[in-house]
Amino acid sequence: MSLWESIVLGLVQGLTEFLPVSSSGHIELGKAIFNIHESEAGLLFTVILHFATALSTIVVFRNDIISILSGIFKFKWNPETKFSLLILISMLPAAAVGVLLNDKIDGLYSGNVTLVSIMLLLTGFLLYVSDRLLTQTKDINMNSAILLGITQAVAILPGISRSGSTIAIAVLLGIQREKAARFSFLMVLPLIFGAMAKEILDFSNQGIAQPSSFIIDIPLIAGFLSALIAGVFACKWMIAIVKKSKLSYFAYYCWIIGIIGIAFSLLS
Repeated sequence: MSLWESIVLGLVQGLTEFLPVSSSGHIELGKAIFNIHESEAGLLFTVILHFATALSTIVVFRNDIISILSGIFKFKWNPETKFSLLILISMLPAAAVGVLLNDKIDGLYSGNVTLVSIMLLLTGFLLYVSDRLLTQTKDINMNSAILLGITQAVAILPGISRSGSTIAIAVLLGIQREKAARFSFLMVLPLIFGAMAKEILDFSNQGIAQPSSFIIDIPLIAGFLSALIAGVFACKWMIAIVKKSKLSYFAYYCWIIGIIGIAFSLLS
């Protein structure tokens, strides 16, 4: 993979991880457009991009994370401890799906442009419907955390936006928009770092990765930096968008890209 392709895919990952348009779907479409095979892109490159967007989340929500951690280490039942428990509950469905169906999921991420496009159309529908609701006043509770966790598990399918679907479902449940966005972005952090740890162990067990072999890999570094910078920008932008109830614009975008993707798969 060239330096230019790494930068572009990094930008795509950083922007679409937070914007409700499916990062996995756009990465697959990008690989199809650039004619990049999975062996060229590499699992390591995917892990690096996800680490960059996880770091973006930490940068944007650093004050929230510090507050949550300080509350946890007071070893008392307080709002921070309750929030952490809800995060833990929400990650269980996706973690279970990832462990039990890992091989089948990997098979879906193999240039399946038609599936990606159909899922983008579904994402657009969720965004459009949720944007029609004007009043949301509820907080996240145990039941909503479970439902959002199930939504996040379904969003493992390429083409369904994880942030878009979880925020949309939260809004449909009556949860305040800003709280929905905050929970959506924070609930994925444990999963990202868990998946990264698994991949690192896989590399180590297979003897594929030697730490020194990637230090001067310029495309990897460029992809990481572009995803990190774009991720910080997109995360802040997405929070402002959710507050202003402008998700329907992304619904139109998902529909357009979905239709283009279907046409591309039929004509290629």
